[in-house]
Amino acid sequence: MNDSIAWLAWTGIVLTPWKLIGVTGALMFGARWVVQFLASRRAGRPVIPRLFWYMSLAGSLMALAYFLFSSKQDAVGVLQNLLPAFTAAYSLYLDLRPRSGHGSGPDHGALP
Repeated sequence: MNDSIAWLAWTGIVLTPWKLIGVTGALMFGARWVVQFLASRRAGRPVIPRLFWYMSLAGSLMALAYFLFSSKQDAVGVLQNLLPAFTAAYSLYLDLRPRSGHGSGPDHGALP
């Protein structure tokens, strides 16, 4: 997983499978803000859709895997992605758990 992807050699791009996982995770973690922006724009007020937390968790875990298992093995990257992964997982837990009481539940600002 730390060797360059051979079929990209002709392009001059040096990319390992772990780096691809890390870059994909970083892009997913960043793109969650686009999801939040679109949901808030649609609702006309600030909302955090459930997809935001899924993207946060997936992006954090992918980047965390890169920093843990690739040749990079950087403690700063591990800490930088471990705490957001925990926060996203806990937020998803709170959002998905059964609720008691009245009302229609939270507004997730779901995108179509």
